[in-house]
Amino acid sequence: MTTLAEKTCKVYQKGDPSLTAEEAKQLLRQLHDWSLNQENETIQRSFKFKNYYETIAFVNAVAWIANREDHHPDMEVGYNRCVIHYSTHSVGGLSENDFICAAKVDNLL
Repeated sequence: MTTLAEKTCKVYQKGDPSLTAEEAKQLLRQLHDWSLNQENETIQRSFKFKNYYETIAFVNAVAWIANREDHHPDMEVGYNRCVIHYSTHSVGGLSENDFICAAKVDNLL
């Protein structure tokens, strides 16, 4: 079985279906400390660091993943923290791409 982190994001077109709540919950079980919002439209995780340098190094690594996968999260960045939110705008909710990228982010730590 291929893990999420081993997969590559695919292109979704506007109008493609988003994941069902059950599909999203199943994929969420393969991630570490990510949560699903109440509307089942985004997944998010908070990260804590020792200092600003570590935070920005992490943000740059996430940006590298986003560029490589062509799937970009929303990020909230502070001195020693970063919150990442994934969703797939073209499907108006979650796709497997969100979970693939989250798994790749998990592998950074």
